[in-house]
Amino acid sequence: MKETTLPNPGLQAMPKDNSARFQRREHHLMLALLMPALLIVTLLLIVPLGWMIAQSFQVNGSFSLEHYERVLTDGVYWRTFGLTFRISFIVTLAALLLGYPLAYAATVLPRRWSLMILALVIVPFWTSVLVRAYAWLILLQRSGVINQTLMGLGLTDAPLALVHNEFGTIIATVHILLPFMVLPLYATMQKIPRDLMLAGASLGGSPMHVFWRVFFPLSLSGVLAGMTLVFVLCLGFYITPELMGGGRTVMASMLVSRNIQLYVEWGAASAVSVVLLLMVVAIFYLVSRLVSMERILGVK
Repeated sequence: MKETTLPNPGLQAMPKDNSARFQRREHHLMLALLMPALLIVTLLLIVPLGWMIAQSFQVNGSFSLEHYERVLTDGVYWRTFGLTFRISFIVTLAALLLGYPLAYAATVLPRRWSLMILALVIVPFWTSVLVRAYAWLILLQRSGVINQTLMGLGLTDAPLALVHNEFGTIIATVHILLPFMVLPLYATMQKIPRDLMLAGASLGGSPMHVFWRVFFPLSLSGVLAGMTLVFVLCLGFYITPELMGGGRTVMASMLVSRNIQLYVEWGAASAVSVVLLLMVVAIFYLVSRLVSMERILGVK
């Protein structure tokens, strides 16, 4: 009679136990490697954010919704948020109109010209935002180069008011935020297969027709990503509106600063910051319904 040997359950369990042990060891090692970064993020981001949220509900040491009631009912806050969103929208639209042709040119031109365009876009990152804002202040002031050129050409009889107003703020902000529009657009355009353009041309489409029917729709994810980045960054801009606005163009970030510096109202400043943060989160949530956050942040 032929003997049959039953499998030893202990021998089958050993590889699984070893695999599980190795996975646990790897997870513990990864957690140990992440601990310094998690500690820094906690101390520098999560703890201050929690403190700010707690301060927004404090009035004379007690819990209160007074700061949020003021934000929601005071016309000054509504006008400030309205101005902030209007400037952010104009800056985003202007950056798109300027950045899309730049990104497209960097995509279709030969590599040498493409690298030159990208270098010109990235080089301003090496200069401080404060320096660039002061540069625009010098260029646009009443005795600046632009006004002197306009009067020298006979186009104006007197210097134009180009700074200390909304116009100067928009011009300088568009220049500073333009790279954040160009780079996502370029990254998206680079991934569009050129064979599609050749196929459209081979079917009798003109270059303009192929662009609008093939290339532009495929680049919309980059358009949305760039617009989101520029719009959100502009919402929290402080240095440029402070310098170029001359105290007349008060955006939300400046309202936070004045609540602290002039009135020493940490609770009111925190409430404005929390409301602005919620608006940004809502914007990211709405955009994420249309395009993945990985594409917006440049991960994919």
